[in-house]
Amino acid sequence: MTLTSFVSDDSGRLSRRASLARMAGLAVASAWLASRSGAATPVMPLLRAIPSSGETVPVVGLGSWITFNVGQDTAGLAVSTEVIRAFLAGGGRMIDSSPMYGSAQATIGHALAALGRPKAVWSADKVWEGDLARGTVQMDTSRQRWGVERFDLIQVHNLLGWQAHLPRLFEMKAAGRLRYVGISTSHGRRHADVAQIMRSQPLDFVQLTYNLLDRDVEQRLLPLARDRGIAVIVNRPFRQGALPQQLARHPLPGWARELGCEDWAQAALKFVVSHPDVTCAIPATTQVAHVRQNLAAGAGPMPDAALRARMAREVAAL
Repeated sequence: MTLTSFVSDDSGRLSRRASLARMAGLAVASAWLASRSGAATPVMPLLRAIPSSGETVPVVGLGSWITFNVGQDTAGLAVSTEVIRAFLAGGGRMIDSSPMYGSAQATIGHALAALGRPKAVWSADKVWEGDLARGTVQMDTSRQRWGVERFDLIQVHNLLGWQAHLPRLFEMKAAGRLRYVGISTSHGRRHADVAQIMRSQPLDFVQLTYNLLDRDVEQRLLPLARDRGIAVIVNRPFRQGALPQQLARHPLPGWARELGCEDWAQAALKFVVSHPDVTCAIPATTQVAHVRQNLAAGAGPMPDAALRARMAREVAAL
């Protein structure tokens, strides 16, 4: 078998997640087939379940690193607003940011206000302070910048001060002031520390780097997330745009076209979101067209395990 309408989860310990993922996958496959036959049914991204709750989110989210750091530039704010408008209109939900991303949080808040505070937004942010008291102030400032009553998810960014922050975040969750708790890392950093925290803490989410070339997490962190019932957010699925640019020098393979991919970027994103242990990937962009292409990559046929292995081998050889 080369293509699959959904990606099955072979872990019996997370049967609820597997069942929800299968149902979501069947719905997406039906919508894709309808679109290919000329029906008007829109194609929505595949949904994945958050293991700790069973709530589902689309597999394609929206990052904000660099792209939303526009300050008070009127044109930049308008572009960012249109990116978020297109993202939500296409079925996207999770938007991820951080206080270290310059003015990105304020940009998101500006866009959400301009769009009438859409309820579909699933807000993910981070705390990035070594000190607990300053981190608490920082989280409240971030919330005000977004203009949300509470965040869906707060992650300890790059593990900074995690020993102090995680207990506070768990308290906030228990009090109903936060829905989910997580940690984040990027660029393949501190995987041993991430694994230790995943084993010892009741996390809802972990955010990490994963793409066609950076695949170390396949060996330990993704299986550990599955075993521990932790949702996975993937950052840098395009290596900040460098991966599609590098691959664009080569012809698009036949398997990519069979998957419905128009370019290497969609093929690279399908590789990430088709992994059964990945909950959501968060590519960032300044272009509405790219938002729509990214969302399309989260729908339709997905590669099975054999094709995923082939994709990785062929890309590594290029």
